[in-house]
Amino acid sequence: MKAFAPLLMLAGTLMLAGPVSAQPDGAHGQPATRSLYLNLIQQARADGRARAAIAFLDDYDRHYPGDVEARVLRINCLLDLRQIDEAETVMTRLRPADQTGRFAAQVDAVRGHVLAARDRWSDAVPFYTAAVAADPTSAWLRNALGYSLLRDHQADRAVEALRDARDLAPESEIIRNNLWLAYAMSGRGQLLTHALDSLPDRDASADLRRRIEAEATRLRRMAVVTPVATAPLAAAAPHQTVSTLVEKAF
Repeated sequence: MKAFAPLLMLAGTLMLAGPVSAQPDGAHGQPATRSLYLNLIQQARADGRARAAIAFLDDYDRHYPGDVEARVLRINCLLDLRQIDEAETVMTRLRPADQTGRFAAQVDAVRGHVLAARDRWSDAVPFYTAAVAADPTSAWLRNALGYSLLRDHQADRAVEALRDARDLAPESEIIRNNLWLAYAMSGRGQLLTHALDSLPDRDASADLRRRIEAEATRLRRMAVVTPVATAPLAAAAPHQTVSTLVEKAF
């Protein structure tokens, strides 16, 4: 499962017009150069090259040790590679002070990502809630919160969080699918039917209904059989956020 694109993804990655050196200028580097270097690393991750991004981060850390944004990005890259133990180790280096100010949403969200990777959805919910409070306009953070609530068997709260996410990103099929899955899980069959009927392609609508109902059944079974859920089916592509868990039901 590649569940962390990042996520958090408070800003999209920068698309560069041409090749640019990733080497910072000087021991400390200028702010613009530092930002450019991080953007290049984010772009490598967005392109699905998490290992390359980590290699660049190793070099970046020699010039800017202790950078919070770089540490969050490293955790997300490790999660992309399913190296959860390593991600947890890096997470222990984050300080309580890092969860305030400019990076509050990123740090809270990445803590949620690591817990979600362990299927510890109940523990992830408070961190995603805090991330949303720190960055209330992020659709991806609200999607992460909604999906974690759904996996924590709080379907009604999940519906509300995912509705908010959908309002913020009405074009996202990932958020739409998660919301419709929440309709199914919360017993809102009429809302699900109405939503599916809005799709112009009847065959696609019928296929999506089958997938949603099958996933809802699977999640209900897991809740009965074991308190620890198995991994979700899939996830968003890395370029869709910079640091937030984005779960995709299908």
